Amino acid sequence: MDCLFCKIAAGEIPSAKVYEDDRVLVFKDINPVAPVHLLAIPKEHIQSVDAVDASNCELVGYIFTVIAKVAKEQGLTNGYRVVSNIGADGGQSVPHLHFHILGGKELAWPAC
Repeated sequence: MDCLFCKIAAGEIPSAKVYEDDRVLVFKDINPVAPVHLLAIPKEHIQSVDAVDASNCELVGYIFTVIAKVAKEQGLTNGYRVVSNIGADGGQSVPHLHFHILGGKELAWPAC
């Protein structure tokens, strides 16, 4: 599969890892928009939120437990944002489910 995030998860492309286990990888975004800007991805290829179903929903739930743990470790005790873009109009640039973890400052809304 020619998926950028699958290659990062497999270690074929280097990343600034913050957390890793056998199912999830969290790494620093290469174009940060906040003082803390991380990406949390499942190592299993899932296209986007639109592809979440009964076969993978436990993994997606698990990612959120990792996100909470990593946010705490990163000092995001005053709040943070979790964002997932879906499809071209939603701004998804890599067709692999990923969650942006943004924090380290007061975030404005809306962000578009």
